[in-house]
Amino acid sequence: MRKKKVFVSGCFDMFHSGHVRFLEEAASYGDVYVALGSDQTVRDLKGRAPVNTQSERKYMLEALKHVKACLISSGSGLMDFLAELKGVAPDIFLVNEDGNTLAKAELCQQLGIKYMVSKRLPQTNLPVRSTTSLRKECRIPYRLDLAGGWLDQPYVSRHGAGSVLTISLEPIIEFNERSGMASSSRRRAIELWQTDLPEDDREKLARILFAFENPPGTKIFAGSQDSIGIVFPGLNRLDYRGKYWPEKITSVTDEKILNWIEQHLFLIPLGQRVAGFDVLKGKKITAPKVRALAAAADGCWHAIQEMNLPEFGRQMRASFEAQVSLFPQMTNDAVKDMIRHYGKKSLGWKLSGAGGGGYLVLVSHQPVPGAIQIKIRRPNV
Repeated sequence: MRKKKVFVSGCFDMFHSGHVRFLEEAASYGDVYVALGSDQTVRDLKGRAPVNTQSERKYMLEALKHVKACLISSGSGLMDFLAELKGVAPDIFLVNEDGNTLAKAELCQQLGIKYMVSKRLPQTNLPVRSTTSLRKECRIPYRLDLAGGWLDQPYVSRHGAGSVLTISLEPIIEFNERSGMASSSRRRAIELWQTDLPEDDREKLARILFAFENPPGTKIFAGSQDSIGIVFPGLNRLDYRGKYWPEKITSVTDEKILNWIEQHLFLIPLGQRVAGFDVLKGKKITAPKVRALAAAADGCWHAIQEMNLPEFGRQMRASFEAQVSLFPQMTNDAVKDMIRHYGKKSLGWKLSGAGGGGYLVLVSHQPVPGAIQIKIRRPNV
């Protein structure tokens, strides 16, 4: 009786015990075939060159007893392994939670391949490892906006004052570039401060980061919610009124509220944006639409303070729908398919990135299978 073929894909950069544990689990199901992301794919998805070249990574993987064969993926992007998958014709495709996408699941269904999602569980007595945790710059947080996004742009908030709600996220995984997680602002922060945020007045640091990312002559400004959301820990409400900087910043670091958000917020990776994507194309900014966005952000804020989960989900969804009414390019058919699939299992949703390339953010009573759970940055960490 032949052993089953198990297919896995990934970049496997800065090889560590977490990778070995994943491959060990894959080998428990059969012979493991690895589709390895090329050096160019690492650059495209992570915004940086790989620490180890594709030849080095292939050599290390093939040296493991758990790996039957390693192939360098010939495609690009999140689905760079398509040709290799069809060539191997596996019985099982195993992914980690941060590599789980609806597109992969649907592809496996079409090809008659069993699709499985692995939890990041370390070997007994070993610490949880990820490539991000081994990189010295991993202490710089990411930023996720929960509601009101776009109100930090003066060309939007001049039609009506409103708030943007942000949370600062610990880099427990390396979020994709152009994913709506303020990854470009984070790269600027790394240029400024290398390994972690310095000890100083938070608003001063956020202003420094904002100015560094938007030097004189900048035509399309990165919103200040990005720099503030990275620098300020916990949950923050940023009140905008037609200017680049908010009139007021209200911070929440209450452990009960932050824990509550972490327990009910889940991320599902989306596919890549199409080449030449422009979210501003066809924008329809009117005062009533901006007021609807501001009202939803305000409703979301109050729902969080009251820890009212159904209302939190409803207002997050209302904020997202208001965003789409202003910027129709934020969604596409693939994103709508994801929402239809996961919307049945959640109380509300939004996108972290416009037009794909980011994550579908879900509010749910229960953990969503295959989703990423977040970790909010606390003060003095």
